[in-house]
Amino acid sequence: MNIRDFISLRDLSPSEMGHLLVLGRQIKASPARYSETLRGKTLAMIFEKPSLRTRVSFDVGIHQLGGNSIYLSPSDINLGKRESIHDVAMTLERMVQGIMIRTFAHERVEELARHADIPVINGLSDFSHPCQAMADFLTIWEVKGKLEKLKLAYVGDGNNVAHSLMFGGAQLGLEVWIATPKGYEPKAEAIDWAERRAAQTGGIITVTNDPKAAVAGADIVYADVWTSMGQEDEAKVRKQTFGRYRVDAELFETAKSNALFMHCLPAHRDEEVSAGVIDSEHSVVFQQAENRLHVQKAILVELMKSVPVAAMRPAPALDFVGV
Repeated sequence: MNIRDFISLRDLSPSEMGHLLVLGRQIKASPARYSETLRGKTLAMIFEKPSLRTRVSFDVGIHQLGGNSIYLSPSDINLGKRESIHDVAMTLERMVQGIMIRTFAHERVEELARHADIPVINGLSDFSHPCQAMADFLTIWEVKGKLEKLKLAYVGDGNNVAHSLMFGGAQLGLEVWIATPKGYEPKAEAIDWAERRAAQTGGIITVTNDPKAAVAGADIVYADVWTSMGQEDEAKVRKQTFGRYRVDAELFETAKSNALFMHCLPAHRDEEVSAGVIDSEHSVVFQQAENRLHVQKAILVELMKSVPVAAMRPAPALDFVGV
């Protein structure tokens, strides 16, 4: 692989994404084989948004690889206010071997990556959720035995998860349908990139306002919360707008008889998905959650394995002659 950071799935080539999925399966099957891979390495974890799965999976993952982690809360850094992103990046690169950030604005991830001379991993931003999508595609591959040509129907808000599913689906040759209410479609730039990549891989990207058309004959049906963190003031309006985008038994039955139900969690039962669907035998939501651990370990291995610990970095020559 020839990537330094993990910011968005559109930054990868299809073969690089495939490599990470294969490595994730290998690590999941033989974790002991990789237990010393990142011995002595430290991951700084910057959280500006709360998390269950992101924090636990990265914390446990780096430790299972022989490394260490440092949790940095909003009050620890107050990124961009108490201290500039540039200064945080320049400081951390001298002490740790990787940075994971879970934040609101995607631009913060990109700026951190520009300034840090160590790998930066996007744990979530308002534009992209690449680690989640990697876990999603690993789960589909495990259960279905393949990825290419499968139909994945996402029903809900055209948000960061929708973007990453389009990016990953386009890379891997899936048929991805995104069904949203009018005005809540994915960003035009995300759709454009995914359509262009899909044309190269044999995939298909379709954005519609019709949830029934999206789910009909689908191999995978995917839902996400209607109101994400930071959108709480829109909750009442969104609940009314998204009413017919609930994945209930009636809608789910239009998918294939062996269709999977997926959700990135946390879920609001009987809001974006009925309890009968998310708790059914078709649901793989907790397999998805577990696979965050395995695929993120693959990402950590690939990005951090060649980064020297701070003590191994050559010190600059100092000349005190004449002082």
